[in-house]
Order: sequence, then C-alpha cells, then structure tokens
Amino acid sequence: MEALVASAIGVMTAAGIYLILRLRTFPVVLGMAMLSYAVNVFLFATGRLAVNMPPILDHLGEATPGYTDPIPQALVLTAIVISFGMTAVVVMLSLGAFIEAGNDRIDLGDEESES
Repeated sequence: MEALVASAIGVMTAAGIYLILRLRTFPVVLGMAMLSYAVNVFLFATGRLAVNMPPILDHLGEATPGYTDPIPQALVLTAIVISFGMTAVVVMLSLGAFIEAGNDRIDLGDEESES
C-alpha cells in the first residue's frame, strides 16, 4: 500500500513539474494543480494510512494504538481550500493575459528577435 501511494505521489509530482515547464498558460495552471494534489496526498500519507480508525488522541496528545493522527487531515483540508483559491486567481490572471495578448503562449523574451 505504501509503495502504491509513494509511486502515485511521484507520478503526480513528475506530471506537475512537466506541465509547469510548458510554454502555455493552461498547462502551467494544470501543473500547479497537479503539484498541489501531490503535496496534499503526501501530507495525508504522513499521518499513517489506517483504515476505519477514528481520529482521536489520548489526554497527553499522543496517538494511541488503533487511532489515526488528525493533524495531517486538518493540514490537507486547509491546503485544499488555499489551493482552490489560488487556482482561481491564477486562472483569472491567465484568462486576462489570454484576452489581452490573443494567445496563451508564454513569452520568454529571446523569441522576439526571431519574429
């Protein structure tokens, strides 16, 4: 199970980095979303993968046997909300740039002398 989750995180991270390095804005937005999903799964997996266990701690704040850690779940929930808001902002910025320029290509500056 851990190998499957680790390989899924690796594939999502690789796909996110590949999409971020593209020269169009829409794949960059998708790459940022994919990378944030990979980070969310990584944060969730840090709390140990326990099926059908309640997220309860003992009175000292330590996890007892048979319980899952609720902190990674809270971190992932917060990260999902923040990444959704940032994705909306980046989509609006890229849409504005697309309307302004007429295309979604990222200009690196070197290509101006060629055209």
